[in-house]
Amino acid sequence: MDRRTVSSDTEWEPRVGYSRAVRVGDRICVSGTTATDDAGEIVGVGDPYEQARRAMRNVVAAVEAAGGDVGDVVRTRMYVVDIGDWEHVGRAHAEVFGDVRPATSMVEVSRLVDPELLVEVEAEAVVGSRA
Repeated sequence: MDRRTVSSDTEWEPRVGYSRAVRVGDRICVSGTTATDDAGEIVGVGDPYEQARRAMRNVVAAVEAAGGDVGDVVRTRMYVVDIGDWEHVGRAHAEVFGDVRPATSMVEVSRLVDPELLVEVEAEAVVGSRA
């Protein structure tokens, strides 16, 4: 079975040894993704809603780069540094995924790799799974 990787072309992927996303067959797994722009700068510093929205849009872009679309996303995992932000993060999730309604979880973590990051999102997609 073919294995295809998607890169965001950041310095971190080769340094840490991971890919933004990996597609094997009809399955796409997206690594933990944060609210960064194309230059690697953090978007929405101090704003959990904006960071969640950007991170999820970055997830969707990775799925699309691997040949899927937002409707193929079947699972998301959201990591937040303050569970009190759940409504902001949840609102962003609902806006990005809408009627797709993937299975999901939201977990509070003590910190992320950069103190300005408030949210990190992982996803799994199965291409062609949307009815």
